[in-house]
Amino acid sequence: MPKFQEYAAAIAPIISVVHVNVHAAASRAVTELSETSGVTPGFLSDLRFMLPLRPLTRAALAVIYRYRNGDAPGLRRHLNEGTLAEYDDGTLRLTDKGLKFVHRLYDLHAAAAGRIWAGGDLPGLATLTGRVLDAAERVPGGALELVTPAYEPEGAEPRLLLFNRLAALRYHRADAHALAWQAEGLSAAEIVSLTDGPLRARIEAETDLRAAAPYGVLSAGERDTLYDGLLKLV
Repeated sequence: MPKFQEYAAAIAPIISVVHVNVHAAASRAVTELSETSGVTPGFLSDLRFMLPLRPLTRAALAVIYRYRNGDAPGLRRHLNEGTLAEYDDGTLRLTDKGLKFVHRLYDLHAAAAGRIWAGGDLPGLATLTGRVLDAAERVPGGALELVTPAYEPEGAEPRLLLFNRLAALRYHRADAHALAWQAEGLSAAEIVSLTDGPLRARIEAETDLRAAAPYGVLSAGERDTLYDGLLKLV
């Protein structure tokens, strides 16, 4: 496991940057879509890969947005704009209007990824990321359990599959991190404000250890391919 632990630590920031770069590349187009449609992206954008498949609850949002005290961005606005509906059983579900907006987001994200990832082995990277995601532990009550399996429209291009699979995989590390700081007796607010030092280092090491396991499903060569391939997309 130590070699997987080191790998998990090394690839985590790359995954994060690759994912964030697509959002940045699509930002102007998403803003224009929001302005012309009158729809707030909010967590429709964050959770685009799971909302079409299953409902949410406020309790689930509190887990997904654990570092914001459960304050999901724009919930009230989503309800007011009619992209989400809240039912008597406490579930939050996409409306037809919300689903249409999510599909428009998919188009914009695919276009952005196509521009900034040109030349990458996107089918291969999407397949490897999918295998890691499938092998990742779903902690009962954790964020990854809530957001997977990911919604993948029929005929989705590899660049979109890769983008959304990376987005979902980040929740595996988020759960690992939460388990690590909870084991130290900390709250979400305390870990956010925790400065560098022995405790922070111990928590990060434990996070890497917990996040390492799914990478064991790949061979050494496949791990190198995933790492090098994602690095080229940065």
